Amino acid sequence: MAASRSADPAKTRAAVVAIADWLRDPQTPEPARAAIAEAVRLTARTLAAVAPGSSVEVRVPPFVAVQCIEGPAHRRGNPPNVVETDPRTWLRLATGLLSLDDAAGQVALSGSRADEIGSWLPLVDLAG
Repeated sequence: MAASRSADPAKTRAAVVAIADWLRDPQTPEPARAAIAEAVRLTARTLAAVAPGSSVEVRVPPFVAVQCIEGPAHRRGNPPNVVETDPRTWLRLATGLLSLDDAAGQVALSGSRADEIGSWLPLVDLAG
């Protein structure tokens, strides 16, 4: 993975902590788009680093799409296993503020392996 596409744990944590109040409380004003984008990209890249592979694609439009989890590689067309959600929901999943089971209706899971990302979450512990 190229350096510009990797996630540094300290930078990832700092990006998430910077918007943690908004993740915990929807009444908190939404952070700047750039702050949300950075946290989304870094947490998604962290997932790709800790669960390397290309059998599941995680999409958080408009900011990032990454492939992760070992298994049959996907190379062209629509991937068979896709997880797609909005930025706030993704970040709540990535921090453990929301479980994949509790995110029904907020996360689109398609394919037989999409729900496997749940075993790799959370990525950033806001309590620590």
